Amino acid sequence: MPEPILELIDISKSYPGVQALSHVNLAVAAGEVVGLIGENGAGKSTLMRILGGVTEPSSGIIRLRGEQKDNLTVAEAIRCGIAFVHQELNLFDNLDVAANVFFGREPVSFGPLRLIDTKAMVSRTRPLLDRLGADFAPDTPVADLSLAQRQLVEIAKALSLGAQIVIMDEPTSSLTLTETNRLLQIVTELKADGVSVIFITHRLHEIEQCADRVVALRDGAVVGTLPKAEIEHDRMIRLMIGRDLKALFTPPKAGPGEEMLQLRDIRTTTYPDRAVNLSLRRGEIVGLAGLVGSGRTELARTIFGIDRPLDGTIEVAGRPLAITSPREAIAQGIYLIPEDRKAAGLILEDDIRRNISLPNLKAFSFAWLLDHDREEKTAERQRKALNIRTPSVSSVAATLSGGNQQKVVLAKWLAMSPKVMLFDEPTRGIDVGAKSEIYSLIRALSDAGVAVLMISSDMEEVIGVSDRILVMHEGRISGGLDRDQFSEHHVMQLAVGKTIHPEPACS
Repeated sequence: MPEPILELIDISKSYPGVQALSHVNLAVAAGEVVGLIGENGAGKSTLMRILGGVTEPSSGIIRLRGEQKDNLTVAEAIRCGIAFVHQELNLFDNLDVAANVFFGREPVSFGPLRLIDTKAMVSRTRPLLDRLGADFAPDTPVADLSLAQRQLVEIAKALSLGAQIVIMDEPTSSLTLTETNRLLQIVTELKADGVSVIFITHRLHEIEQCADRVVALRDGAVVGTLPKAEIEHDRMIRLMIGRDLKALFTPPKAGPGEEMLQLRDIRTTTYPDRAVNLSLRRGEIVGLAGLVGSGRTELARTIFGIDRPLDGTIEVAGRPLAITSPREAIAQGIYLIPEDRKAAGLILEDDIRRNISLPNLKAFSFAWLLDHDREEKTAERQRKALNIRTPSVSSVAATLSGGNQQKVVLAKWLAMSPKVMLFDEPTRGIDVGAKSEIYSLIRALSDAGVAVLMISSDMEEVIGVSDRILVMHEGRISGGLDRDQFSEHHVMQLAVGKTIHPEPACS
């Protein structure tokens, strides 16, 4: 290995009762892409916070370009050329893109007033956006951007620092396939320019594409490394969880039952001139694939009553319904697991117990008084059933890992006997071990007779979990696939509006 630009030597970090990191060693050479993998809770975030100067290690040494850093602060880390691209977006909605990219480092005009030079900010931001292939301008308000576009702003912010070490934490979690491929190309370009990249993701195929070396953490310790020639999906999983994951996807116990949900000529405000027709049956998992912007999330929001349809009917068990609010959808047993669980699925500041009981407070109240004992018992029952890893249902939701937060979102609906479950990106930002548990829970729901519609941009997930796949393109169902037709090629053909041969059957 060439002379390292970064060395973390014997790094340990402990909190009261918790050993977060134990004697971790990591070296990164200039122009090297290191894939850092591990389940949630493995210590990746703690290690990166130490590298970013946010957290001080309990022991160990940090060297940058051979110089030991005894007190690495956030400012010092930035000065040393370390930049982060965070999974959790850190942007100001009330500012435009350029202002976000250069926040705290704004160029100022000459003269006594020293005003912020807006034109200079815009001119410096434009080439960064061009490099990322962004389809928005530097003066676009961040509030007007999609989640995927906001992720590109975060990346532009890191590139603007001229960093020599870029840490990317789940950078593609909100990106389309095209945007993801562009980002991986950018990683290659950074590498060619001598920039080192630490790439953290749960999408292991991305690691296979871009990493020169893989380092795996488990329980706060390095459990193995893989050189370029040995980077392979199953080997990475074995390092991460200590075993083969043979049953990541489980088949249904029986065939689907009668029709539970029928959409007839539904038109959404996003695509008012396109009608959607689809059906879900009891005991069936239907994967809804498509590119970002195809109308999948808008369709789920319409079914759940967040958005009103412009036209068409929704039938549940053969009965037409006028669902104009989530309350009405919930009353019919239709529940949504949203794409952004933190913003729309949970009250992060509240505990698990309250998050589970909140949608159905009537069931936990008597004479307008909340039955705390019943609330506690229901939450505890769900915690055990879904294996939510927390010492108590009194734990605050914000303290849980992504996988456990997703289980809490699911737990609140399972306590209410669902008929139709809508999952929008159910495993976004969740590690492979937790994914397996989520998939098992989705299959258990289906086997219990629940009709499941699963929206996902993860091709492996759509093909592995679904019993049938429908694909959306620009607001309409462009085609459907039965299991014997499943392939990434077929899904992508339909996602871009093309047909496949032989013609698939579709609802």
